[in-house]
Amino acid sequence: MTSEELYNLRFPIGEFQKPEVITSEMINTWINAIERFPSEIENATKNLSTAALNWTYRPDGWNIKQVLHHCADSHMNSIIRFKLALTEDSPIIKPYYEDRWANLVDSTDDNTEHSLSLLKGLHAKLGQLLRHISEEQMSREFVHPEHGKRFRIDETIGTYAWHSNHHLAHVKQAIAHKGEF
Repeated sequence: MTSEELYNLRFPIGEFQKPEVITSEMINTWINAIERFPSEIENATKNLSTAALNWTYRPDGWNIKQVLHHCADSHMNSIIRFKLALTEDSPIIKPYYEDRWANLVDSTDDNTEHSLSLLKGLHAKLGQLLRHISEEQMSREFVHPEHGKRFRIDETIGTYAWHSNHHLAHVKQAIAHKGEF
């Protein structure tokens, strides 16, 4: 497989590109994507067998169940990051080793119901929070020490919408290829 083919498997929708100007229409579109994600990923996976949950989306990539469990973990962190940015002055957030988390017992469990339930609640709560952030609050930020930079709330909404769509595409890719690459 060529490096371009591997890149396309890794980033089936491309990498997140922060727009130079973030409009309220973009933010609304992104929040809609965040709110839809739990039902979209549930619909994509609800009829999968245990064997299918173990299909990967690319060589040496996570399997479908790891992607689901990762999204629950990641999006738990996201709501905390938003709340920290809304309530503190440029807080430094805590990064985590998502690759290590993906190998813990709760991320390799064949039962994805807990993560799906968590995603439903998290995304409903996150959507409610994001829809009530004022224009002034959109410029609040947090510091991500792993990247050594500040991230604004408006940009981060786009990042998590992209993250949702990115992993939904991974799941659909694994299903389409039946985990064979």
